[in-house]
Amino acid sequence: MMEIFFETKDVFQLKDVEKIAPKEKGITSMSVKEILQSLVDDGMVDTDRIGTSNYFWAFPSKALHARKRKLGELESQFAESNQKKEALQKSIEKSKIGREDTAERAALIEELAALRQKKEQLKAEIDKYRECDPDVIEEMRQTNKVAKEAANRWTDNIFAIKSWAKRKFGFEESRIDKGFGIPEDLDYID
Repeated sequence: MMEIFFETKDVFQLKDVEKIAPKEKGITSMSVKEILQSLVDDGMVDTDRIGTSNYFWAFPSKALHARKRKLGELESQFAESNQKKEALQKSIEKSKIGREDTAERAALIEELAALRQKKEQLKAEIDKYRECDPDVIEEMRQTNKVAKEAANRWTDNIFAIKSWAKRKFGFEESRIDKGFGIPEDLDYID
């Protein structure tokens, strides 16, 4: 399809391209419009609406300039990547200094691994005795105090509702307890 534009270096309407493409390039006339639209979408063919007609064109010089521009972009990306690679190589070489494999370094690495393992063991032991930690115990006391106050508040609410139901409806206390599933020994927590 692009050869039609490059060889003739002319501007076409859609109907012109639909006539020329099957004859000269063997492109089926049904797919000409789709191919042309995909070329326009890819920026390979230019289009413009003049009046009621759409005109299509593509010149070899534009394609050449587009390729040169793309080549320039790729070359700059390549150069940038090479600079990054060289910087990383230098960084690797710099970081290798002082890290040569020696017996002393191997011993220090072994000692570091042993100390890390000991740290994990001590941490596990601390977690094992966590429930005896004074801070944890104090936190548990505070939590228990809040829970106790909440339980007493709800117990007070239950007694208030029972009292209201006795006054309002004249029910006996045992009948209210049985109807709502309230245990007979319900009382405040000390």
